[in-house]
Amino acid sequence: MRLLRSLFTSPFGRAVLGCLILAGWASFSAGILDGPVARDLRTSAVYAAPGVELDEAAAERIIGNRRVTVAFLEPGADLRSGCDGVRRAADGTVALMISRNGAEFDTYGCALLPGADDENFGRAAVAETVIGSGIDPFVDQPLEAMKLIAINYDGLVKAGTVPDGARTISPSLPRYLIAGAALLAVVAGSSLMYVTAYRAGRSTAVRRAERDTLDDARIELSAAAGVLAQQIIALDGKYSLVTTRTGRRGARMSRRTAAVRREFAQRYRQVASDYTELLGEITKTDAGSGQDVGSLTARVEALSARCRALGRLRLGAG
Repeated sequence: MRLLRSLFTSPFGRAVLGCLILAGWASFSAGILDGPVARDLRTSAVYAAPGVELDEAAAERIIGNRRVTVAFLEPGADLRSGCDGVRRAADGTVALMISRNGAEFDTYGCALLPGADDENFGRAAVAETVIGSGIDPFVDQPLEAMKLIAINYDGLVKAGTVPDGARTISPSLPRYLIAGAALLAVVAGSSLMYVTAYRAGRSTAVRRAERDTLDDARIELSAAAGVLAQQIIALDGKYSLVTTRTGRRGARMSRRTAAVRREFAQRYRQVASDYTELLGEITKTDAGSGQDVGSLTARVEALSARCRALGRLRLGAG
């Protein structure tokens, strides 16, 4: 119960409820509860029950667009009930229920015209009486009976008993609303898909540009790191020489040379330490974490400059 309450108090739930109400209204106005007679007469002028021999297409052509509807029911059918069942479906017409009774027709007319129960009650009664008059001789010729019904209706129109004009069959308002809602859903859905695709494409392009920039920066970092590694290897060879007691067997170094070599060894050890730390940061960056690639490249270049300066020291005996 709480789930239902929370559902129908949310915006989504209210939207669903509104759609259900609209769908129910549309279904009811479209005749979802109609019987077979009303279902046919809602969109046509003639109905023939199963077993009744009638060319419905020819009968439709005889009636044309007159405001009259005719239902040929099975023998013994309740004509009055049939008339009540088509009041909504055949609204605005003069309806005639017919069933065969031996050698004649049983008929029941109902004028479903505006004001038939009020100011036009008398005219409606005349129309109900006249519309089916004179058709008994054509019990075996239903199309001829249809022609006479059409003539009777035209006479009612000329007498001013029923209003002139053609019958128009149009979709109900809920159908228009549903059609409009469907169109709106298509337009809104297409727009949403376009906006989503546009944003996704734009985001993908931005990410690709950032990825390309990062790849370029990584290439630059790798190149700088490769140069630095070569410098470290070269300096390491010199370091191995200056850390021996004599640079050449039996030769004695001057104080100046010894001081330069001590400075070189001290500075090289610091450079090697910094290189080891920097190499760890580069490894983290390759794994997707660590410092920014640009800052690491700057540190590599700075350390490379220190290596060049260290390599220019004169380490020979003097």
